[in-house]
Amino acid sequence: MKIAAIFAMNQIISHGFGVFLFAALVPMMRESIDVSNWHLAAIGALTQLAYLSGALLLGLFGHRVASSKLILITGAVTTSLLFSMSLLKDPLTITVVLVMLAASAAISWGTIVEIISRCAKAQQCSTQLSTAASGTAWGYGINGLIILYVVPGLGWQSGWQLAAVLGVVVLLLTWRLLSGIQSSSIQVEKKDSQRGLSAMQLAKTVVSQRPALVACLVCVLVGFTTMPFAVWLNTYFDQLGLAADVGGYTWTTVGITGMLAGVMIGRFADSYGNSAALVFICGGFFLCLCAFIYNPSRFALLAGCGYGLMYFPVWGVLAGWIRQSYSSTVTMQISSICMVGSGLGGALGNLLAGYLRDTSGSLDVVYQTLAAAALLMFVVAIVGTRARTPQLLIEAA
Repeated sequence: MKIAAIFAMNQIISHGFGVFLFAALVPMMRESIDVSNWHLAAIGALTQLAYLSGALLLGLFGHRVASSKLILITGAVTTSLLFSMSLLKDPLTITVVLVMLAASAAISWGTIVEIISRCAKAQQCSTQLSTAASGTAWGYGINGLIILYVVPGLGWQSGWQLAAVLGVVVLLLTWRLLSGIQSSSIQVEKKDSQRGLSAMQLAKTVVSQRPALVACLVCVLVGFTTMPFAVWLNTYFDQLGLAADVGGYTWTTVGITGMLAGVMIGRFADSYGNSAALVFICGGFFLCLCAFIYNPSRFALLAGCGYGLMYFPVWGVLAGWIRQSYSSTVTMQISSICMVGSGLGGALGNLLAGYLRDTSGSLDVVYQTLAAAALLMFVVAIVGTRARTPQLLIEAA
C-alpha cells in the first residue's frame, strides 16, 4: 500500500489544494484582493475547461511521455504554482495560475492510473487505485484545518505556502518511490507506451468497445449527478429553512466517508469484482438520494454518506475495471476520456439544474431529477458490467 499512500498524497496536492483550496480561501482573499463575482464566475468556468483540456491532452498524447516523468513534472509545476498564489494580487494572474493548476491536476490523476495499473498486483489493483483517488477527500479535510487553525493567525497567504511545503515533501517522496521501481518495470513502461492509441483509435475504442463505452457513460452520469448536488446543496438547505450548520455537517460527512471509502470499496472490488463494487456504490448513492428527497432535514447526512461513498472511490473502481481489458497505457487514455465525460456531464447537469430552478422556483425538482439520473447510472452499472469482458481487448483492435 506504499504506492497507493504516496499517490493519495499526490491527489491531496493536485486536487485537494490545486483544485479546491482556492474555493476554501477565497472569502479571506477577497478582503485584500479585488476579486469580483465576475472573476469568480470566470475562474469557475475556465478551470473546468482547463481540467477537461488537461484530461483530453493526456488521453491523446500522454502515451508518448513516460508516466514516471509526467507525475514528477506535474508535481513540480503544481507545487510552484501553489507557492506563487501566496504572492499574487492581480485577479487575472490568479486566474491564469488556477487554470494551470486545474490542467495539471487532470494530468496527474491520469499518470497515477497508468503507474498503479502497471505496477500493482492484479488482486490489489482496485484497492490501490481507490485509495489513491480518496486523497481528494483527505484534501477536503486538510483544507478545513487550514481555514480553522492556520489562516486566522498567519493570514491566507500561509495557507498557500503550507500547501506548497507539503507539495515539496510529496514530490520528494514520489521521486524516491519511482526511483525504487525496478528497471524491469521501467522497461515494461517503455514497451507498454508503444501500445498507446492514436486519437482515431481512442475514439473508435470508446464508441465501439463495451468496457470503454460503459466506463465513459458512467462517468458522464457521475458528473451529471454529483456536481449539481454539490453546487446547489447549501442553497437547497437555505430554501428549506434549515440551520446553516446542517450544510457544514453534511460536507464533513462527505469528507470522512470519502476517506474511508477509498480503501474499503477498493478492497471490496478486489474481493468481489469491480462490477459488484460499481453497482454497490451507484446503488448506495441512489438510495441515499431517495431518502434525502423524502425528508431532506432528516437524511441530509445520509445523502453526504452516499455522495462520499460513490464519488471518491468510483474513479479507482472504474480504472481497475478498465485495466482488466486493456494495457496500462490505454487504461490511462480511457480514464482521461472518462474525466472529460464527467466534466461535460457536470456542465450539462448544472445548466439543467439552473433551468429547472428558474422555471419551477424550487430546487425540489432539481434533486428529484438527480435521483432519476442516479437510477439511470445504477442501471448502466448493472447492465454494462454484467457480461464478462475478454482480457486485453485492445490487442485485437
